[in-house]
Amino acid sequence: MDELIQYIITPLTTGSFTEHFEVMSIDIYDWTLVFAGLFLAIELLDDAVNRRFTRGRLLETLSSMVTQIPFYLTEVLVFGLAVYSYFVIYDLIPWKMPLNNMSFLLVLLMADFVYYIEHFCLHKVRLFWLAHSVHHSSGVMNTATAFRFSLFDPIVSAIFHVPLLLLGFHPILIFAAEILIQAYQFWIHNEMVGKLGPLEWIFNTPSHHRVHHGSDKKYIDRNYGGILIVWDRLFGTFAKEEEVPTYGLTTPMTSKNPITVQFYEFTKLFRDFRRAKGVGQILGFIFRPPGWEPPSKLGPR
Repeated sequence: MDELIQYIITPLTTGSFTEHFEVMSIDIYDWTLVFAGLFLAIELLDDAVNRRFTRGRLLETLSSMVTQIPFYLTEVLVFGLAVYSYFVIYDLIPWKMPLNNMSFLLVLLMADFVYYIEHFCLHKVRLFWLAHSVHHSSGVMNTATAFRFSLFDPIVSAIFHVPLLLLGFHPILIFAAEILIQAYQFWIHNEMVGKLGPLEWIFNTPSHHRVHHGSDKKYIDRNYGGILIVWDRLFGTFAKEEEVPTYGLTTPMTSKNPITVQFYEFTKLFRDFRRAKGVGQILGFIFRPPGWEPPSKLGPR
């Protein structure tokens, strides 16, 4: 036990330690894609066996997968800029967290909390919802939905994780923690896995995340956690799965067109801009929660 504790808290050389986590992150990301593909194949087979395999579900699944194209194009640009910017800022910070396994466990825990805050804001600030609504717009809950992203998602994530950098955590550790949190979530986007007993108290599970994707009134804006569900339990945003959720947006987006999927909420925002009276109402439509209406009368929708 003493040797294990010593291993955890002993600093390693910067190169070997960060290189280890860099390689580990790439491997985890690659294997996540492999397992996600296998899991999706099993889900589609299950749909066929249970006679749920319809043209509409297939097109919805393909629509989710196509969102990866613009997402990756943005990801390459934003991630490159984020890596450069993070390292520049990190070099300017006079305090540094030690490079050891305990630091990584700490940054992973803190990154999961940051993800909870980020996810909360994505739902509560319409500017951010413009991007996140893409992930929620599918009426189908399967592994493909886990990869249904907006091309603006990488920008939001890079911004929200800056506080971890300012605390002195090495950029590679932050990026590795982000990848682990995202990789964990691929398996919770499905309807095949039921409730998991005691694990439901601590971890985000398929049951908890089905609730999060529900557009039913009792399920809206619940279960924001990434790996851990304890944040939701602590801050009063938890809801347990009781009935099968109705997936998608409160105003359903039924198009499978990849451009419509990406910009559906943008068109709704621009319509609100046209009927807004004054700068105050325009700012309200941008920064207040989705569905917000000012107290004064507006023009017709």
